[in-house]
Amino acid sequence: MLQRLFQLVPVLLGISGITFALMHLTHGDPAEIMLRADGIKPTYEAIEATRHTLGLDGPVYMQYFHWLYRVLHLDLGISYSSNRPVFTELMNRFPATALLSSCSILAAILIALPVGVGSALYPGKWFDRLGRVCALFSVSMPGYWLSLLLIYYGSVKLRLFPVMGMDGLSSVILPAFTLGFGMAGVYIRLIRSSLLDVLGTLYIKAARARGLQEWRIITIHALRNALLPSLTLFGVNIAGLLGGSVIVETIFSWPGIGKYVIEAIFAKDYIVIQGYVLWMAVVVVLINLAVDSLQLILDPRIRLR
Repeated sequence: MLQRLFQLVPVLLGISGITFALMHLTHGDPAEIMLRADGIKPTYEAIEATRHTLGLDGPVYMQYFHWLYRVLHLDLGISYSSNRPVFTELMNRFPATALLSSCSILAAILIALPVGVGSALYPGKWFDRLGRVCALFSVSMPGYWLSLLLIYYGSVKLRLFPVMGMDGLSSVILPAFTLGFGMAGVYIRLIRSSLLDVLGTLYIKAARARGLQEWRIITIHALRNALLPSLTLFGVNIAGLLGGSVIVETIFSWPGIGKYVIEAIFAKDYIVIQGYVLWMAVVVVLINLAVDSLQLILDPRIRLR
């Protein structure tokens, strides 16, 4: 585990270097953008003074090391458009994104697990065909279209949920279902195929020959191994959700990280985008490390490979 942690250092350094280089290759002067955001006419003198204040008048490699030094102290810079610390802005929006991510994952599990297990237990039957249709709708239905349908019927017609914004637990149901349903289709097919493979193995046949109850065989012996492939995909989805769901958060006006980033993109607030990419890299790396550790616990055979 300690070796894996040290291996993450060059990965994060590489991502930070690529991100920093890409931000400097994009069109637009940050000093000019900041001046325009403050309502100040971007004269040559004002631009030079702002560049000096931001530390943008030195060599690029010095700017990178200066930026990296500040990042190590949890300082991702000051937003050009809002003049607020980027790290503080991300932290302020993280609880909303974390709540939406948790509810979306719960929705995906509640849909995918029973449907996937039922499809594997009754292959070729009506339940399996129903699960196939459900998975097809899940992967082929665009998230923005499902969002609009849910808003129209759930909020406008039936008036059961708020149209947008974060106002109590009822406001999280529609965006969480949108994200959860979009993820569930892949898990339904993955759980079905993995469970079918596990149910055909020798140790499951031996368990049945010993007279163990069927529910015990499925829940304790088969499902544990069948969920291992889903666990890897689960880690990828969690990392993506914690980075903010740009489309869904924008449609539902959810005050999360995704909405913050899309506003920064339209405002050409490069320092926010730069900080967000680094934030995403750290989240993805840590989630993958946690998933690898969990797989080692669930399947000790991995340690021997």
